[in-house]
Order: sequence, then structure tokens, then C-alpha cells
Amino acid sequence: MTNPVDTLVIGGGLLGSAVAYYLARAGSSVLLVEKDQINRQASGQNAGSLHFQLEYRMIENGIESARKAAEAMPLHLHAQQAWAGLEAELGTSLGVAQHGGFMVAETPQQVERLGQKVALEQASGLVTSLLDGDEVRRRAPYLGPSVLAAAFCPSEGKADPRRCSLAYANAAVRLGARLRTTSAVAAIARVANGWAVTLDDGSVHRAATIVIAAGAWSGRVAQMAGTVLPVSPVGLTMTATARSPSLIKHLVQHAGRRLSMKQTVEGNVLIGGGWPARLHHEGGLIDLERKPELLLTSLAGNMAAAAAVVPGVAHLPVLRVWTGMTALIADQLPLIGEVPRAPGAFIATGGSAFTLGPTYARVLADQVLGKPAAFDVSRYDPKRFGSLTFA
Repeated sequence: MTNPVDTLVIGGGLLGSAVAYYLARAGSSVLLVEKDQINRQASGQNAGSLHFQLEYRMIENGIESARKAAEAMPLHLHAQQAWAGLEAELGTSLGVAQHGGFMVAETPQQVERLGQKVALEQASGLVTSLLDGDEVRRRAPYLGPSVLAAAFCPSEGKADPRRCSLAYANAAVRLGARLRTTSAVAAIARVANGWAVTLDDGSVHRAATIVIAAGAWSGRVAQMAGTVLPVSPVGLTMTATARSPSLIKHLVQHAGRRLSMKQTVEGNVLIGGGWPARLHHEGGLIDLERKPELLLTSLAGNMAAAAAVVPGVAHLPVLRVWTGMTALIADQLPLIGEVPRAPGAFIATGGSAFTLGPTYARVLADQVLGKPAAFDVSRYDPKRFGSLTFA
């Protein structure tokens, strides 16, 4: 049994590292526990998009689904400013570039969908505008002739996922937080004045509060704490091309296809957008320890969408393709707050967890510290799923 801490954070990705930083900055004693290495999982495997517009998955099922997803817009508005000031806050370069983003449409039906989406976003306070094809190509001449219109958000962009979690973790350590890597959680138990977390080496760590920030593993960690939450792991596919001269200046998404594109400072074009990868199963359960299997149909579909929208990528060699996992919640909104029927246990997961990670972390740290919220976060409260747990 080790000396107790104020908060034990489970998960060493962007979100967990950020929560550890904000808690340590407030003077709390913090232990951050990661089953692998810092930034080894989804936070380091995604393409680093900063997309504040509603994504394709949020609008593909109609206007009512889009309205529900738009309930997360206060988080998007906060995240715009959080990313804009993050390099100064952490004192290091994170590859943040917010030069704007286009969500393009290639059919009249997609243009109509874009118009509905932009209206929802503008009503929620996000600065977006609907541009016709000629204006789009004037601003982004690399976009192809098939693009009929696009929604433009000036604050969108990218960050380097290889740097962000590490920067937060290093900042947390400088403020006194402790790290335990290659240390999986084996058991969680309620005890007097808090929680006891047993790691796979047999060590037991006491904490007044715990934070679950374990991405696709968050649902299973919550089960260890005695609560059922509808966290669904999802396998995704990403691609990087060989380096090329500067081509794509913005973040590019699509209103009718799964697509996201951006170009790194080194010249690689990163292509993703939600094309699935197949999750492995063991004993009838999803095996979260194995990387999802690449589906060639996803790779082909993703490349076809990319070449249609930006013809200049059609001849770029593919350098690398990889898969990763993220977590989605049943109602498309994130979980941020205290776990139902588990006082002193907090969770943050779901949604656009890289884009919104700094905001999730600040909201959750304030809740752990008992501070008032900077804005209304009640609609993301995990207690909306409290009926899934009876005892």
C-alpha cells in the first residue's frame, strides 16, 4: 500500500495527461497510471485534426441526429480557444495550426445538408459560412471541380498528436505529478475516504478520487468501479502519403463521405475520416489489446474520396496505413463528470476526444476540485445513464 494521493488518473493519453496537469497545477497530489506508454494508444494514433464543425458521422443520419450532436457545441467553442493558447500555456511547440477548415459537398443533396448544418452551428455560436464552389476554389485552388459548395470554419486546423500528450505529461511531472507506465489496472474498490486501485504488479494505491480517461477501455474500467456505461470501442483507419510540396492548406472534410485530409509541415498528407477497421474478438468479447484489422475496402474507399476532392493526391505514393481505436457513446454526446453510483469516480470519454481533449480535461479537473463549471455541462453528465446500474 503506497501513500495516498488526492487523485489517481487512469489513462496516459491526451486527456489523462491533461487532467493530471490541470490537477497538479491546482496543487493536488496526482498519480497518472498508464497500461502501456504515454501516448501509445488512440491519442498518438489519430491524425491530429482540430475539427470544430459537426462531423460527417453527426449529420449523416438526418437533422434530428445533427441537432442532438450540436448539444456538444459549447465544448467546441471552448476548445477553439483552448488550442489557440495551448502552446503558450505549456511552453512548447505542439504543431498547432488553425488556418481554417472546409467541409465540402459534391451533390445538391449534400449542399442542402451543409446548409442545415451551418444553420445549427451558427445558432450555437460557431463561426461558419456556406460558400459556393467558385468561392471555395478561390480560397483553396487545390480542391477539385466536383466540389459544389463547402462550409468553412476559420478556426479549424491541426495539431501534432505525437507531441501533445507528452507535453501535458511533462508539464504535470514538473508540477509534482507522478507517472506509472506499463502498469495496468487490475481492480478498483471503494474504501473509506475514497478508492483503492490495484495494479497488475500487485501494488495498491489509495486515492480520494479517481479519473477514468482510458479511451476505448473506459467502459471496462468503469465496470471495475461498479458502473455500466454505454462506451463503444470503434476501429478506424488512417493513411499517410509520401512527402510532397505544399498542397493542402486547410483541414478538409466531407458532408457525404467519410473523409478528413490535412498536410503536415513535413509534407505528408494525412487521410482519414472514420473509415472502419475490424475489431478482433476473443471468447465472444471485443479484444481491446489487439490492433484492429485493416479492411482493404476502407482503404480503397478512403483513397477514392480523397482523390475526388483533391485530385493532386491521386498520384502520391502511400507511405503508411495504420489502424486505431476510439470510443463513442450511444447518444453521440461525450461523458464528462462523476460516474453514477460511484461517488469520487469521474470519467471523460467519447466524441471528438482529441479535438476536445483540452476542454474535457479542464471541465473534469474543475469537477474533481469542486470548482464551478465555466459553462453548462449538465447535458454531458454520465448520470443520464444511471438507470443502467442498479446497485
